[in-house]
Amino acid sequence: MTDSRRSSGHRTGGVLCVFAGLLGAAGVGGAALAAHGGENRLVAIAAALALVHAPALVALAALVLHAPRLIGLAGFGIVVGVALFSGDLATRYFTGDRLFTNAAPSGGMILIAAWLLLAVTGCVIALRRKDESEWGGRT
Repeated sequence: MTDSRRSSGHRTGGVLCVFAGLLGAAGVGGAALAAHGGENRLVAIAAALALVHAPALVALAALVLHAPRLIGLAGFGIVVGVALFSGDLATRYFTGDRLFTNAAPSGGMILIAAWLLLAVTGCVIALRRKDESEWGGRT
């Protein structure tokens, strides 16, 4: 692996960790609000979605050097998908209005695509020939 690819992978891993921390904090805060604020179904769903995806981003950060481009793209999809889905639900709760039309369904579709991309990435990594991984084949 070249130094520039390793450096790019480390940057991507760092960014994924930042968003994992932000999602984790938002998820815990949302869960606390849902637990103490009465009928907050939307907040509870938004919090759960953030809390479920935060550890996934940490795992992606740990694996990013195996396929920096694909894992970075999957991580970006998770961040955008959660932001749209959870952001729309939280916006509905706090303002009574939507983030924008179809924000939550769009976020959900982006999340599904990101998870499928991650599955494909796992296959690529698993099927990569040993000599390819040693010379740093691009993925």
